[in-house]
Amino acid sequence: MTPLKAPYLLFIGDAKDPLSIKMARSAADWSPEKCIGELRLPGCTVTTGCPALTIAEAKAAGAQSLVLGFANSGGYIDEAWLPVIHEAIAAGMDIISGLHDRLQDIPELVSAAQARGCELFDIRHPRQRLRTGKGYRREGKRLLTVGTDCSVGKMYTSLAITRELQRRQRNVSFRATGQSGILVAGDGVAVDCVIADFIAGAIEDLAPANAPEHWDIIEGQGSLSHPAFAGVSLGLLHGSQPDALVVCHALGRSSMRAIDNRPLPSLEETIALNEMLARVTNPQAKVIAIAVNTSAVDEEGAMTYCRDVEQRLGLPCVDPIRHGVARIADKLEG
Repeated sequence: MTPLKAPYLLFIGDAKDPLSIKMARSAADWSPEKCIGELRLPGCTVTTGCPALTIAEAKAAGAQSLVLGFANSGGYIDEAWLPVIHEAIAAGMDIISGLHDRLQDIPELVSAAQARGCELFDIRHPRQRLRTGKGYRREGKRLLTVGTDCSVGKMYTSLAITRELQRRQRNVSFRATGQSGILVAGDGVAVDCVIADFIAGAIEDLAPANAPEHWDIIEGQGSLSHPAFAGVSLGLLHGSQPDALVVCHALGRSSMRAIDNRPLPSLEETIALNEMLARVTNPQAKVIAIAVNTSAVDEEGAMTYCRDVEQRLGLPCVDPIRHGVARIADKLEG
């Protein structure tokens, strides 16, 4: 992938759901040095916490790219955003999108970008040649985050573990498998846009054989228990050939995301299902920890829940934001 140019101006449109701007929030939280500000439209009720800037103000401050930092249902490019995108191109900024719709498929944007010497990046859509997976054993160590549902903190947990191992000066790489992670890392493959037959092979190439002591921390996607995303999750699980799995969960969620009246599976069910299917390509794969988003409860409630899970499962259970991931890193070094 051609390097993405920072600093970024994060465009979050008229978004109202905090989860809908997770791409912008991910960049602001994990690569704040790359984010110069945010651009909001009237009616927007959420924020990344970055300063509010116009395109002109952002360009004057050094912004190099406008990031479409939201995800709507269907991942389409709304015509209402086109004037903002044209203004950014006219200011000499590249455009970065993680939506399913492609910037490259809109002739007027392609023409404007070519005339101004700007680039259009559709980072959700792989450009490299892909192959089918083989499942052959490869050197190096790999950890994959998996979930009871989608949007439960797999990317944040993966990044937090990577940062903790880097702090300990370990040989480690973060492997991005979604548009938000790619924006943070600068490269990767958005696995939900890979043809099903090539998902496992794409992940084998993303996290190839490496030095025996090297850890690849692979960002998980979806959930094996979610009817919409289980196919992506399974291909990712097989291609990762993980030595270690961390189960991610959102405390207090009553139904799987975007599906009514479908309770989340238990942690026990999630552990058993992921270990069974992971062992297709790595017979030694095992869950080593639980990472929980406890934002729905206070600190006392979070600690009580994590203690109960640890007593029940015999595994470390932490909220990566509240408690950090040092205990998960300890398991990897043990």
